[in-house]
Amino acid sequence: MIVVFLQLTLGFYFLGTLLLLVYLLRRSDVLAKVALGMTGVGCTIHTGVLVFQVVSGADAWRVSFQSALSFFSWSLVIVFLTAVFLQRLYVLGSFMLPLAFLALVSTAVLPSETQALHPMFQEVWIHVTLSMLGTVGFAVAFVSGVMYLTQDWLLKSKQFNLLYAKLPPLDFLDRLNQRSILLGFPFLTMGILTGAMSAQITFGAYLSWNSEQIWALVTWAFYLVVMMGRVTVGWRAKKAAYLTVVGFVGVLLTFLGVILKGESFPISS
Repeated sequence: MIVVFLQLTLGFYFLGTLLLLVYLLRRSDVLAKVALGMTGVGCTIHTGVLVFQVVSGADAWRVSFQSALSFFSWSLVIVFLTAVFLQRLYVLGSFMLPLAFLALVSTAVLPSETQALHPMFQEVWIHVTLSMLGTVGFAVAFVSGVMYLTQDWLLKSKQFNLLYAKLPPLDFLDRLNQRSILLGFPFLTMGILTGAMSAQITFGAYLSWNSEQIWALVTWAFYLVVMMGRVTVGWRAKKAAYLTVVGFVGVLLTFLGVILKGESFPISS
């Protein structure tokens, strides 16, 4: 039954993604509003699935990439819906919803087997949740960086077309980029710390220095440099946009490494 509802969620997210991409080429906001409705229905179903999994206890404490990516996808959609509610930023969904859709699609192609966590270590879900929230922050920074670079290119090439009109101003995208990093970084930091403490309790070592942990620490250090550069050195917005795009590639490589190894979510190994 859960599979059926997830398929429905994917269907609504796909329709929302398709309509929002077409919306970039149309002057009317009708497509965006229809896409918003589709996305809202999909998010409602998705929320119900996540709540059911927790309440039923069937998969509530299974730490896997399926559950982590599903939560990541849901969180991105919530951010988009919030942005529309507060700022009417339909165009943000044209860049963000495809990422949420692909994240949820990937859960269908990953191996269905997951490794259940021992009950005494169920607090590792704190680690997973915090890490995913940090990743959501970096994903929003990535999207705002892509939008900033696109808008900057359109402006410099004097292509004042429909896409240019739909994209937010550069200063808004710059603030969104900076705030997303400032929000995402503490979550990732707490996620790494709780993961290390869980590993110490379970295996007697804070770090096992596997490839996933190394990539996670490199990603953390990278975003620390970006954050400090923005806050203290005053790096220009364009440089920060490029760096956040590159940094998110590091996040994706971390995920890809775990997927290729076919392991459960890496708190240790």
